[in-house]
Amino acid sequence: MPWSDAGLVSGEAVALEVRVARLGSRVLALLLDVLTQLVAALLLAVLFALLFTALPFELVDAALNSATGTLGLAFVLVGYPVLMERFNNGQTVGKLAVGLRVVSADGGPVGLRQSLTRALVGVAVEWPGLILPLVSWVAGVTVMLTDRRGRRLGDLVAGTLVVHTRTASVWRPVPTAVPALVNWAYTLDLSRLDDNLALAARQYLARVHRFAEPARSRLARGLWAEVAAVITPPPPLAAPETVYLAAVLGERHRRAVQRLQQRRAVTAALWPELVAAPPTAAIRPAAPESTPPGASNPPVVRPPAQPTAPTVRPATVAGEHHGA
Repeated sequence: MPWSDAGLVSGEAVALEVRVARLGSRVLALLLDVLTQLVAALLLAVLFALLFTALPFELVDAALNSATGTLGLAFVLVGYPVLMERFNNGQTVGKLAVGLRVVSADGGPVGLRQSLTRALVGVAVEWPGLILPLVSWVAGVTVMLTDRRGRRLGDLVAGTLVVHTRTASVWRPVPTAVPALVNWAYTLDLSRLDDNLALAARQYLARVHRFAEPARSRLARGLWAEVAAVITPPPPLAAPETVYLAAVLGERHRRAVQRLQQRRAVTAALWPELVAAPPTAAIRPAAPESTPPGASNPPVVRPPAQPTAPTVRPATVAGEHHGA
């Protein structure tokens, strides 16, 4: 899912980079919370049993057992999520383990009233669903699957949202432009290049060495014909189609990374608790290994220099030269 799918917008009209939680991660968090609630219920039962043994026998009756049982059940089903979300930054034990957080629909911290509303609606119609369990479960799952933000019934009533607090790092090879096409790539208009066509070109470049001729050249010509029809300006020199595709995708990736960094900078400024600080461990250079006599030193492999953006110098005013 895209990072902006939460639909949260700051006061400066900038979309915050927040990823909403969907059904799978929320069910996993619910299972962990149910396990935690069972442990809490067991501890409360042991505590009440110890208290009852200390009371006189004539005071322990069915009414007291019923009252304490109702009180313990209310604490486990309602008190646990309310207290955890209110005083643990919107995270229960299950949400903390999965990396989820409950926030207000406008991006602010969840309040006590919102947490209480979520818990009461959840107990009544979602989990355990005291009112028509099977029907309410189906209705709750349907609402989560159809809502754009993945909200359940309790979220809709309370005005809350569940978001991810972690991101998974995925490494992919990034195509780059050859030095002769770097300046051309910076001037490209990629507004009409859609995601499907860019994905097809990226998949082709990732598997280009697996294709045999003439299929490889035919696929390259077809993809480049589609890409060339939606970008401007045309390339300034003749080159293989794969070189053009790599230059276009490399420039598209560079611009996407730049936009992502700007959005995350805004998110870090407006919502710093969602952005984890990178580790600042000191990196010490390793001591050089001793080379045995008569052995040659291994070659040093240096990474290729990254292309830099062309420097555009402002044109001088003719009047300044005459004045000089």
